[in-house]
Amino acid sequence: MFELNTIKLSGELLIFIGSFIFLMMLYFSIQSFIEKEHRAGRRFVYLTLLAPVPYYLIALTSFKGSFIVGLVLISLTLLFILLIFLPLKRKNKSEPSVPKNKIDERDIMFSRRLLEKGSEKYNEYYQERPENLEPDEDFRRRPGLLSKGTVYYDPVMFASSEASFYAVEQFKNSVSGKPLGEALNLNREEITQYIKHWAKKFGAIDIGITGLKDYHIYSHTGRGPDYGKEINLSHKFAIAFTVEMNFDFTSSGPQAPIVMESGQQYLNAGAIAIQLASFIRNLGHEARAHIDANYQVICPLVAKDAGLGELGRMGLLMTPKQGPRVRIGVVTTDLPLITDGIYEDPSLIEFCKKCKKCADTCPSRAIPFDDQQMIEGVRRWQISQEKCFQFWCTAGTDCGRCMAVCPYSHPDNLMHRLIRFGIRNNFIFSRLALVLDDWFYGRKPAPKAFSAWMKVSNTNNKSQN
Repeated sequence: MFELNTIKLSGELLIFIGSFIFLMMLYFSIQSFIEKEHRAGRRFVYLTLLAPVPYYLIALTSFKGSFIVGLVLISLTLLFILLIFLPLKRKNKSEPSVPKNKIDERDIMFSRRLLEKGSEKYNEYYQERPENLEPDEDFRRRPGLLSKGTVYYDPVMFASSEASFYAVEQFKNSVSGKPLGEALNLNREEITQYIKHWAKKFGAIDIGITGLKDYHIYSHTGRGPDYGKEINLSHKFAIAFTVEMNFDFTSSGPQAPIVMESGQQYLNAGAIAIQLASFIRNLGHEARAHIDANYQVICPLVAKDAGLGELGRMGLLMTPKQGPRVRIGVVTTDLPLITDGIYEDPSLIEFCKKCKKCADTCPSRAIPFDDQQMIEGVRRWQISQEKCFQFWCTAGTDCGRCMAVCPYSHPDNLMHRLIRFGIRNNFIFSRLALVLDDWFYGRKPAPKAFSAWMKVSNTNNKSQN
């Protein structure tokens, strides 16, 4: 009797597990098609139809050894579940480190692209840094970002992008200003929570606060009328926040929608930062917004120390929920605030070490395949900004291919939250997750097609009859 009851219980458990797997795979397939991940959707459909079959067959048929086979199948299923939920983490062997030197904004590509050949600034810069002349002349020979003649040139979508960047430019006179009236002595904890909730109401996804460090600040200004001037920023606190880049637009990169989305989110981040800085000055405290083309700080370094993410292989901030698919805004201030702890996620860095999907997919081969290196006193990855920007000047867009293919860039829903939890929780599952991501989405997935409403005909390009 005991043996019969055990066999019956085993059969019922197999049917339950098979039904659960059927429903889970069905949900994953529907979710994948909603995300327009058609390859993953089809593969989940196959699993929906096939994965439960062994459970039902063993439960509903009787053959010699069926009970043992059923127990093995149940055990394997439980083992897979344990890989997700059983805490099995490696100790973080890396030691905290900070950059030894400040970064000069004049050395970044966005500053170097503005140097006009033959100008005083051009001559002075390349006299001091002759090693940058040859790679910079390479990108100058190409059509240029958002320019006609580039691979992904589209007059309508490029005009949309230019409109967003133009709107950001209108903020330039509002990034700083004098405090209004006497500084209010506010409760630090309460005003910190107020700022965080208010920023999220504006559209910030995550927000954190750190003490402003020397290595957060550029040594010299690289753009605008203050070009070449040493930056003296005496604020004590930095508020960093992220805004999300649309998944569909990002996935289309390096086609035109990616630069449309970049412009839009730089604008959104700028609007939030300007309002926060103005609000703090209204309280009688100093504040400066740091927005696209008008930075005095290195946003990813500030955001990391404010607890928003890690710096991944592609050199971008990797956030827990959107991965690198974010833009960052920063406000520095002397308003006393409560700071957050530095974000440390060893599982993310270990995943980046093994993944290398962004490096494999990068059209310009600008992302390193090697392990992290000691650079300026910090163990990190460093991309070739010259190779990256040269491709931008050929494509006409800011590419975004690395963001699009990153497994952490998948939308923040139940399916992907479960995978991210498993990666954080169990280093064995982390390795399995990488294999599964390649199988479902492809090692080098192609850019996604963009929506039909974006395709606007240009009759100027047609011959006249």
